[in-house]
Amino acid sequence: MAAVLLIDDDIELAEMLADYLKRDGFAVDLAHDGESGVRAALSGQYAIAVLDVMMPGITGIEVLRRIRQESRLPVLMLTARGDDMDRIVGLELGADDYVPKPCQPRELAARLRAILRRSTGTPATETGELSVGPLRLHPGQRLAAWQDTPLELTSTEFNLLEILARHAGRTVSKSELSEQALGRPLARYDRSIDVHLSSIRQKLGPLPDGRSPIQTVFRQGYQMIRG
Repeated sequence: MAAVLLIDDDIELAEMLADYLKRDGFAVDLAHDGESGVRAALSGQYAIAVLDVMMPGITGIEVLRRIRQESRLPVLMLTARGDDMDRIVGLELGADDYVPKPCQPRELAARLRAILRRSTGTPATETGELSVGPLRLHPGQRLAAWQDTPLELTSTEFNLLEILARHAGRTVSKSELSEQALGRPLARYDRSIDVHLSSIRQKLGPLPDGRSPIQTVFRQGYQMIRG
């Protein structure tokens, strides 16, 4: 059973979600405030955390910031429906994905499985080193380096970078990226892919000629330059 940490100050909702997830095969622990949530998330006991953004005291955004200072634990955010700013800030800080509240427990379970499936490595047939210019990926170990410097990537960032690297020189649509990296169809007005790729670009830096190694292809998607 995958161990899930659910951080939410809404005790009734958290217990309802926990009950469903337990019936669906997850092991779930609850934290109802930011401080205890951070401590639990950094304990090394969990495979993934579900984090409510809207909490009193230490907000979910601050909890996420503290987690990312020390850990690459996959994090799924619960955000208010229609609150794009919290989603964008959370994704920029390294959240793997989000689910708008009120959420269906079934959707939450599906999102958790999608993130966990993509954060635990790739099939043995695809575990060899993947190189594109100064980029080196080791999918089996989930390790990446740029110009021989290790990259600190979230699980979703690694997934996106691997997909683009495997299709270097070819445009990959946002729909394909969402399906393969996030495990869900691309929703209308969803900017998750754009925000994740912006973060990846910052971590990679420019090529010697000043270009970004990941190019936006207008109205089509993204392409990694072979370099």
